[in-house]
Amino acid sequence: MKSLVIVESPTKIKTLKKYLPKDYTIDSSMGHIRDLPANAKEVPKKFKGEDWANLGVNTDEGFEPLYVIPYGKKKVVKRLKKELKNADELILATDEDREGEAISWHLTELLNPDVPVKRMVFREITEEAIKEALKHFRDIDMDLVNAQEARRIIDRLAGYTISPLLWKKIAPGLSAGRVQSVAVRFLVERERERMKFRSARYWDLKAQLHKQDDSDIFEADLTHLDGKRLASGKDFDENTGKLKKPKKVVLLDDKTAGELRDDLDKAKWEVSEVKKNRKKRNPSAAFITSTLQQEANRKLNFSAKRTMGVAQKLYENGYITYMRTDSARLSGQAINAARNAVKDEYGEEYLFDRPRNYGGGSNAQEAHEAIRPAGSYFRKPEEAGLSGDQFRLYDLIWKRTIATQMEQAELEFTNVTIKAEANGKVAEFKTSGKTIVFPGFFRAYVEGSDDPDAALENQEKFLPELSEGEEVIEEGIEPISHETKPPARFTEATLVKELEKRGVGRPSTYASIISTIQNRGYCEGDGKTLVPTFTAFAVTELLEENLHDVVDSDFTSEMETKLDEIAKGKLDTKQYLQAYYNGEKGLKAKVEEQEDQIDPKEARQLDLPIQDLDDIQVFVGRYGPYIKKQVNGDELTTSIPESWKPSDITVGKLEELIKAEEEGPKSIGNHPETGEPIYMLNGRYGPYVQVGERTEDNKKPERASLLKDMKPEDVDVDLALRLLELPRPLGKHPETGEIVRAGVGRYGPFVVHDGTFASLRKSDYVLDVELDRALELLEQKKNKKSRKSNVIKELGDHPENGKKVRVMTGRYGPYIKYGKTNISLPDDFDPEDVNMDIAVQLITEKGK
Repeated sequence: MKSLVIVESPTKIKTLKKYLPKDYTIDSSMGHIRDLPANAKEVPKKFKGEDWANLGVNTDEGFEPLYVIPYGKKKVVKRLKKELKNADELILATDEDREGEAISWHLTELLNPDVPVKRMVFREITEEAIKEALKHFRDIDMDLVNAQEARRIIDRLAGYTISPLLWKKIAPGLSAGRVQSVAVRFLVERERERMKFRSARYWDLKAQLHKQDDSDIFEADLTHLDGKRLASGKDFDENTGKLKKPKKVVLLDDKTAGELRDDLDKAKWEVSEVKKNRKKRNPSAAFITSTLQQEANRKLNFSAKRTMGVAQKLYENGYITYMRTDSARLSGQAINAARNAVKDEYGEEYLFDRPRNYGGGSNAQEAHEAIRPAGSYFRKPEEAGLSGDQFRLYDLIWKRTIATQMEQAELEFTNVTIKAEANGKVAEFKTSGKTIVFPGFFRAYVEGSDDPDAALENQEKFLPELSEGEEVIEEGIEPISHETKPPARFTEATLVKELEKRGVGRPSTYASIISTIQNRGYCEGDGKTLVPTFTAFAVTELLEENLHDVVDSDFTSEMETKLDEIAKGKLDTKQYLQAYYNGEKGLKAKVEEQEDQIDPKEARQLDLPIQDLDDIQVFVGRYGPYIKKQVNGDELTTSIPESWKPSDITVGKLEELIKAEEEGPKSIGNHPETGEPIYMLNGRYGPYVQVGERTEDNKKPERASLLKDMKPEDVDVDLALRLLELPRPLGKHPETGEIVRAGVGRYGPFVVHDGTFASLRKSDYVLDVELDRALELLEQKKNKKSRKSNVIKELGDHPENGKKVRVMTGRYGPYIKYGKTNISLPDDFDPEDVNMDIAVQLITEKGK
């Protein structure tokens, strides 16, 4: 019997082939084989006249989706149909989740097989898992297919209905989404809290002490004065910066802290209380999708997208179980493997006395097990043959998994109160120590923290043995100033945590959500943090005021619950879609109602929580943020520099922009050759110099932006002329005779020759760099480029035409070299995994 096995990813083929019977043919659908039309061009001719055609969903006839084969998939379908003609059975082996189930269903709809169809499922690609899967085929789960289809339709309805409203009322090109808009609102709400925040300063004292017979220093912090607790950050109102209950705490300032230090310098110091207690810590559950993304962000600095890409490769190559899951449960096989690994690595004393397991997730029907090393034996990271990102992520997963079966960590905490009396004042200082009595699972794994200042739990804190009534010696007292901090911005890790906590989206969607809101200009990365843009504020405000459900986390969470009910066969898809979209209070009616009521001018004006902003208006427009103010009866308008973030805005900064606009162009002198004035101006991209003004024929005057760290007040005529000269000629290249120039571009300062650019180093200055240095940098770039264009793998000759096929790496990443044609590899492809079968598929996809 000839069997055709279809998976969704070609990178699985190599690993699966090792475990499938030799006479099985295996091929890939290259992801989804059908989808809703991506644009008007993909709509079939017979539907182009329909009102709903571009939407891709017939909202009047049972929400029937219009599925089309994307252009790039037509050759894949043709190839699969050809292979099916020679098969006696079709085995669908796509992932066991909603997306995978839907891909299998679409394949049966398109291929229309007249041979038996079997659904094969597995959660790891190991020999035993594949053999077991071949014994237990099942039918396609239509409840899961319906849930995926409902989610896809809802996302299309939300995006295609709300986004045009944003185009009309705010700016073209904006987008809204069922989940992305809620995620953006989380960022905006946090930024509003930060903008409202008013800092407060308070002081305390830190004493350096030691025992009478021991010179080892330990530190203690002042907590009470004359029986009253010292004020700390939690005692201040975030919006006013004032104490919430001033009568209940003592507030020290610089002066009083210094005076108290002088008094206590002469005091007698005595231990008044010693408390000891022991606590046990349990290990965290094995990874689910969301916790893996959070921990990889904290510990490895991976983005959610990067984490999922690396995890996908580990899964497809047989190293870990399926990485899209919300269940922390481990199978009996996994628990045994983890317990054996603990005994081998750390010994019996580190093994928990019984198997430890954790509960399932919110949707146990499709989330069967946690993310763990694959198989009945967990390969040690150093023995797995991995490197780079794959090694680091596998190491994290391996350690987290075996930690679940390790003994509890036992810690002893010592809390000590020390009193000091002087000049009738009684000061209480507290200090603490932490000792690890037994490290337990700490030997393998300690969870990271979202607080960068927090110490990991496995770090001990020294404290000498102290007893009540014991006198200690003071070696110094230092007043310490503190300033209350605003709520921390979201990082990818904390945003994932918030989405999960609020029930918004599903773990498998978090990476794409975060990528989407960044790619569409709703937030920017600042280190690890995500900072919302002016556009994010405008869109969020419009949706909050007019379509609140779209950005309401409770409403969105309830939708996820409904989709789960569809997946369990408890809710009718069409009935739910009808209520969501066409109901009396459905999305369509709400958008149509608001379309005439929303004033575009009001929608573009931002309501920022900034004090004393009354007479300055902040807007978002087609070309970015700008401000308006009435000055002496005239309305002045000026751009906000693109580098500014909403939280950077102060009334003072905005007044400076208005003042510059009111005063008009400021001349710093005249051009020595033309006599035209040279102006210092401010624009969307920050300050710049300009020669003269726009001419009658609308010819743009010569301009040059200030370099990074340059201040407008420091720029004189000479410096302005040097800026205007960029990109400036350095001389002729000795080999070609072409001019070498130095300039500044989108990615910073550079030198360029004959179309080849080389970035300047930090030690180079674009206004001073000379020809010799430029030639050196260009030569380094040339050598680096030649080194990068290397052959990774020789695959041999193409089976149909004999052209050479190679896997290469170049300036823009790995690619397939097919004759004289270059074909980039998709982001989630490991070039080492590409074989001739995969290469031929990709070549065919590109129509080559």
